[in-house]
Amino acid sequence: MRQVINRINEVDFNDLKERRDFGEFYEQLLNDLQSAGNAGEYYTPRAVTAFMADRIDPHPGEILLDPACGTGGFLTCAINHMRKRYVKRPEDEAKMQASLRAVEKKQLPHMLCVTNMLLHGIEDPSFVRHDNTLARPYISYTQSDRVDIVLTNPPFGGREEDGIESNFPAHFRTRETADLFLALIIRLLKPGGRAAVVLPDGTLFGEGVKTRLKEHLMEECNLHTIVRLPNSVFKPYASIGTNLLFFEKGTPTKDIWFWEHRVPESQKAYSMTKPIRLEHLQGCIDWWGGKTRKGREEGPFAWKVTAEEVKARGYNLDIKNPHTVADDYGDPARLLADLAAAEAETARYRDQLKAILTEALAR
Repeated sequence: MRQVINRINEVDFNDLKERRDFGEFYEQLLNDLQSAGNAGEYYTPRAVTAFMADRIDPHPGEILLDPACGTGGFLTCAINHMRKRYVKRPEDEAKMQASLRAVEKKQLPHMLCVTNMLLHGIEDPSFVRHDNTLARPYISYTQSDRVDIVLTNPPFGGREEDGIESNFPAHFRTRETADLFLALIIRLLKPGGRAAVVLPDGTLFGEGVKTRLKEHLMEECNLHTIVRLPNSVFKPYASIGTNLLFFEKGTPTKDIWFWEHRVPESQKAYSMTKPIRLEHLQGCIDWWGGKTRKGREEGPFAWKVTAEEVKARGYNLDIKNPHTVADDYGDPARLLADLAAAEAETARYRDQLKAILTEALAR
């Protein structure tokens, strides 16, 4: 530990290049230390956060919120995006820093996020609050709390403690964390505001409260794009299908475009040693159609569904790629017959082995 402190002490934080290099090292360290807790916290791969920030395209002065910020991955990607494209003067930098908002419930990630902000040149990281966004009553979020952008990966699969669901209207009450965050995100967006949110497959096909949430989302917002990710994106911490939902508040949904992201042909799945990289998402970026999303076409990875079709499906958004040919596994009756024959042969070999062992032990 003393050696580590000595090496860090050698860094000149007044030197912009050294500070930037140390910030990149810290980001990599956070990436290597990411882990899954028992409440559904799966820290988002940096390729995914960078892709979402790029597609949302935040500008300095737009209020940007991550209500479950973890170690600050979405924040750093948004900061890097704005500095690369729009921050040209000190006034732009000041405007950008003044417009950041974030909340983290757990103490350690909160501390890591504050440190992350300092290492990324944020002069006052006090905007990162140590709090539970869901603990505040839903109706208490008023016009003054509205934001232009929400970028987040809310915890999913976890359950909130008793009493949190009572902060929400009766028709949205649940202890499922991701559902509560989705309801709150819709409320927090300004008219014209936009969001990119990571949600599990369960949200897409779930019923009950999930159905009411999806109906509310499509009535209040234009859910224009869903990017479907393979199960291995969050490996080794979780093997769960996830989706990136992009929506804008103010107009109801008419059509939803789906893009299916697939693992590169050179590998079977993403892993710790072969994680998803931003270049793997380039095909989706090329298809996206820029800020106006014009010129999109259906193809092997892309398809469009109308809001009426979704409504007829009971707001089930778990819509598979229609361009994918289902694997032909053969006739079920023939498969069962083959299985019975294989089991009979296995039993025969087992009896032969038993007879040989019995004879050998009798000698």
